[in-house]
Amino acid sequence: MTNPATTHNVWEAINKELFAVLGMVTENHQSRTVGIVYLVKNDKFYIGTGLQTWKARHISSNPSVSMTIPIAKRVPIAPWVKVPQGTITFSGTAKIIPGDQATPELLQAVFRHKADDGEFMKESCLIEVVPRGDFITYGIGIPLIQMRHPHLARGRAPVR
Repeated sequence: MTNPATTHNVWEAINKELFAVLGMVTENHQSRTVGIVYLVKNDKFYIGTGLQTWKARHISSNPSVSMTIPIAKRVPIAPWVKVPQGTITFSGTAKIIPGDQATPELLQAVFRHKADDGEFMKESCLIEVVPRGDFITYGIGIPLIQMRHPHLARGRAPVR
């Protein structure tokens, strides 16, 4: 069976979405996940958050993360029919960029109108996630009907 996922179609799917689940590990080695909204620039993911949030603290102590992006699937002639989502999962390395150290263009893209609020930005940061290795996919690059067959729906594509 040919791998349905290609680097190009995975990045294409990623760029159409904005929600993901970020996985991280605490300094006590406990796993945590959190839903996030992301922006992609130059094959890197950017997430806006507060400097004192749990996710910023966890990433400061352990930069190894994972992300899973759910991809909604629908039956075009019957949109009320529930269909499992496709997924894109990858490992990456994250770093914290304090709000006062990020470029104005990036801050504007992530925080929008709040990027001009100096007090808000002092308390904010960006999480930059650089994917590494392979994307692991399910239901990407295949027709919806083939998602019923896991051996057809699973895929893997290099990040770059």
